[in-house]
Amino acid sequence: MTRTKVAVIGSGNIGTDLMIKVLRKSDTLAMGAMVGIDPGSDGLARAQRLGVPTTAEGVKGLIELDIFDEIEIIFDATSAKAHIANTAALAPYGKKLIDLTPAAIGPMVIPAVNLDAHLDDDNVNMVTCGGQATIPIVAAIRRVTAVPYAEIIASIASKSAGPGTRANIDEFTETTSHAIVKVGGATRGKAVIILNPAEPPLIMRDTVLALVNAPDEDTHARIRESVRTMVAEVATYVPGYRLKQDVQIVPIPVGQPVHTLTDHPVSHQVSVFLEVEGAAHYLPAYAGNLDIMTSAAVRMAEAVASRRAFTEGRIA
Repeated sequence: MTRTKVAVIGSGNIGTDLMIKVLRKSDTLAMGAMVGIDPGSDGLARAQRLGVPTTAEGVKGLIELDIFDEIEIIFDATSAKAHIANTAALAPYGKKLIDLTPAAIGPMVIPAVNLDAHLDDDNVNMVTCGGQATIPIVAAIRRVTAVPYAEIIASIASKSAGPGTRANIDEFTETTSHAIVKVGGATRGKAVIILNPAEPPLIMRDTVLALVNAPDEDTHARIRESVRTMVAEVATYVPGYRLKQDVQIVPIPVGQPVHTLTDHPVSHQVSVFLEVEGAAHYLPAYAGNLDIMTSAAVRMAEAVASRRAFTEGRIA
């Protein structure tokens, strides 16, 4: 089929990695434009060397490009605040927006969990790096048993947290906590992010803690199998995504004050430990937090492109 043209707004680390993934890895997408606001950014310079149309005048410059009418999907890799303004500016043009900021204007998408549910929405949100890594696990536990409470801890290398990530820390915790409930299916969710300054930088690590009422061994076995299956599904589009050790399911000691976390009866704590190694297309391998975001966004865009091509009869 004819490749679907896309644009990337944001010429920083995430936007540049997105561009390289589209150019190197996608059979269904084609780069239409790279958009920035800093004429001296490495992302714009690389795009120019690779023959991708560029503008350093933001969304206004994108709209004025000759190729704009051909672009169907736009990735926004800026900031939560900027995405609100970008959405308003692009609203009259009928473009599909894939939001990599914590703005969460549109429905939240975790490809391994709810990809097909939002292929026709105009603006979808890719949650956060921590959400992309951990919410599939919450959903995997939820398809076996109810999850009254789930908590995720995302630990990323300080060097992989750019200005946008640091400016959006509050939005990160709020958006991820909401998505644990909305997408993961937990009754209550909490998110924590840690910027680890260790040298050399450490690969992204994520922990999922879930409180469940699952006293029998059969349920434990089904939880473990569901988690392993989900990890394999995420790894189809994020190859560096893996379990760090076996899923742990332990009884909650009598008298532990879990009542402060949930009003529902719970018997066991499920602990899942993950590691996300980046593909090193543009970013270092330790920056799995950024790689999982760009990989999930490309997976979403490819699904949208395939859906449109099928609907329009461009593929059988």
